[in-house]
Amino acid sequence: MYKTIVTYLFVVFPFLLFGQEPVISLSEEYEAPVDTSIVLNNDLDSTFSQIQSADSMAVDSTDKTFIEEPIQYNAIDSMVVSIDGQKVYLYNEAKVTYQQIELTAYYIELNLETKEIYAEGLADSTGELTQKPIFKQGSEEYESETMRYNFDSQKAFITKVVSQQGEGYIHSDRTKKIGEEVFITEHAKYTTCDADHPHFYLELTKAKVISNKKIITGPAYMVLEDFPIYFPIIPFGYFPNSPTYSSGILIPKYGEEQNRGFFLRDGGYYWAASEYFDLAVQGDIYSKGSWGTRIKTNYRKRYKFNGNFGFDYGANKYGEKGLDTYSKSKQFKLMWSHSQDSKANPNRTFSASVNLSSSGYDKQNAYNTNDYLTTTKSSSISYTRRFENTPFNMSMNLRHSQNTKDSTMQLSLPELTFSMAKVYPFRKKNRSGKIKFYEKFGVNYTGNLKNSISAKENEILSSSFATDWKNGIKHNLPVAFPSFNLFKYINFSPGISYNEKWYFKKYNYNYVEGADFENNPSGIPSDIWVDTITGLNRVYDYAYSLSSSTNIYGMYIPRNPNSKVKGIRHKMTPSIGFSYRPDFGADKFGYWQEVKRDSTIEYYDTNLGGVYGGSPGRGESGAISFALSNNLEMKVLDTKDTTKTDTEQKYRKVKLIDNLSLSTSYNLIADSLNLAPISVRARTTVAGVSINMGTTLDPYMVDENYRRIHKYAWNERSGIGKLGRVTRANLSFGMNFSSKDKKKGGGNKAANATGGPDSETEQVVEEDEVLPIFDNYYDFSMPWDFGFDYSLSYSGASKSYPNGKVTQTLGMRGNVSITEKWKLSANTNFDIEAMAFSFTTFNLTRNLHCWNMSFNFVPFGYRKSYSFTISASSSMLQDLKIQKQQSHYDSMNF
Repeated sequence: MYKTIVTYLFVVFPFLLFGQEPVISLSEEYEAPVDTSIVLNNDLDSTFSQIQSADSMAVDSTDKTFIEEPIQYNAIDSMVVSIDGQKVYLYNEAKVTYQQIELTAYYIELNLETKEIYAEGLADSTGELTQKPIFKQGSEEYESETMRYNFDSQKAFITKVVSQQGEGYIHSDRTKKIGEEVFITEHAKYTTCDADHPHFYLELTKAKVISNKKIITGPAYMVLEDFPIYFPIIPFGYFPNSPTYSSGILIPKYGEEQNRGFFLRDGGYYWAASEYFDLAVQGDIYSKGSWGTRIKTNYRKRYKFNGNFGFDYGANKYGEKGLDTYSKSKQFKLMWSHSQDSKANPNRTFSASVNLSSSGYDKQNAYNTNDYLTTTKSSSISYTRRFENTPFNMSMNLRHSQNTKDSTMQLSLPELTFSMAKVYPFRKKNRSGKIKFYEKFGVNYTGNLKNSISAKENEILSSSFATDWKNGIKHNLPVAFPSFNLFKYINFSPGISYNEKWYFKKYNYNYVEGADFENNPSGIPSDIWVDTITGLNRVYDYAYSLSSSTNIYGMYIPRNPNSKVKGIRHKMTPSIGFSYRPDFGADKFGYWQEVKRDSTIEYYDTNLGGVYGGSPGRGESGAISFALSNNLEMKVLDTKDTTKTDTEQKYRKVKLIDNLSLSTSYNLIADSLNLAPISVRARTTVAGVSINMGTTLDPYMVDENYRRIHKYAWNERSGIGKLGRVTRANLSFGMNFSSKDKKKGGGNKAANATGGPDSETEQVVEEDEVLPIFDNYYDFSMPWDFGFDYSLSYSGASKSYPNGKVTQTLGMRGNVSITEKWKLSANTNFDIEAMAFSFTTFNLTRNLHCWNMSFNFVPFGYRKSYSFTISASSSMLQDLKIQKQQSHYDSMNF
């Protein structure tokens, strides 16, 4: 028993005089007994520093005190100490701190004799409790109505407590704390709803809670909106509650599909291996024989790298075995993502982004709309190395791309690139003065090695490396001559480009009359015998170029000084270039082989189908290229700008034409068809709508087989056709609309006028002011947004489409918030030529606070389906849901 020795002068005498216990304000502090003396400072602005607890007659030095550190406490209103010093009473925003324990409440009673502390809140005029006891110990925090805690045993009895355990909350009427992080409770509520009165919960008859570890319950049942659902009853429950990830069983989802039958999906085991990586193994099984499995892992090493890897495999069976409708297929999917921390190594990086699957995987196994609509996939694994203090860089890539529509796959294994940044060989290291003309001469180099194949995915593994794979090395050596200005306004840039390709095979052609050879390269007649000659084959080409450009400005300023238009500026950028390339079809190069076939002479490419393309084109080329781009903008008075005074200029720029350009070229050496097609592009903005358009005009006519002939269109046609034959054209634009945000704080004039400072009973209504008569009605507003995109394309006449081909599509999307929690969205595309809708979806969602409701509907098409789901928002209770759906797999035909 601890007793406090208090001097008669400071404690007993004031009590006898005033008949009450001493009151001490402000901050107080209690410390463990250190000697037999007592110091009590009566200054209200100081701290009650020490109270020695001991027997007045004798002190047992062998007794062990339970107070190991000072107890700090304070309150706003008052702090009352009992006569014997064993009790302290704290009022209003009371706070007690001991070691890692902190307790706040309206009223706290500290009993040093029983080693207990009691706390409770204060009921306001409405009966609601304020300043409820909040108990904190380490990372744990609890709020309750009353609390009694023992410092020595560390046990507590708590009423009406609410504690957060991971993503969930426990509401308990009576709770006993039997350990530092162990609680026993009865008639508690477990929920993931964060409302004071939860919308749903599991009624736990009894439970044991081990903080940051687990919750173990006895019999429990569901309560939804205070309505108990006794069936089915939960005989016992186990809820993991670890702040760190841990190993465990993954509960499978269940359901039914018409084609594959009843299923258990996504069941398996999760292994929390270490802080560096984890592993999940899951599987699917269907009652009609289909099955699937997947492996997923995440890995991370801080300041080094991180990534994830996944492999899926599925075997689907449809129909009954022995019938014509029976089919089976096997698919796989491989995904890998890896990234290196920028701090790991500034000169070396390694990254990976792999998305590889069989062509039928997404059609038969994807449950995500984006995955289903994706028809192209690509992968890249890359390693780069920068050689410090040198201009050299090296990179190695493994690439993959595929089209799941026709199962075409392209692999590049590997692709190695070595490059040298531009260097100036004639520039001095220790230079003074201006740069000399010849010092601007620069050269850079890029070397590339590639080994690739393009084939159907079922042909890749059986392909021959010698005949089917394409490989080679390419060298590029551009030489940059210094540019110069002529007449100060015209910029000239000369240049020389040199490319060299090394192939390891080439073809030799021989005509055999009447023969029918198979497996000839594409474009080679069947009566041509093709020999493959292996060995190093050097293919090079070079060209010279000279380009010039300048800017021309035109300005129009209105004469009327009161005009809202300050001026219109037109900017033109013409550019002219000349390039020359020799005839690489000459015999001395050996790139094209002459073959006499049916009394005609034909030329065949000896490097046909090379990984970098075939041989350089036949024929000498000396071309003049021409391009002209235009920009038109206007400066107008900005009447909306209120930030400037009347004397300041208030003008803004308006772009009339963002860009209008045309380009073409003329071959000076070719004997016919010298003029290249004219390309016209335009971009502008009208009323906030960006419009893009373009067309390609062929200046020459075509014969009955749609082959170009040397007849100019402007000599054969009239009207707009004089500009050339339209071979391709496109037009696209889109618009977005949305509702405006309601102005806040506006109110209505009548309401603001009532009870004004100048009038107590009268309302002054102006002549044009109309008083609202529907003030009691709800202001029903529906935020919304809507957008559409229009695209038109035209392809010129051909054998397949003698009158040309026109394609028009209209894409529409929209969202509307019917109420604050009801949202509706839709997305569709319409083919105007076919007069048919493509993929169309409608989505309706409702936020139920701790629950979510969604209805997804695809009304027609290949993925015709619907699903209705009501589920708990928390991922911990993801299996607590009601779901009704009809999958698009139910009507699939293979």
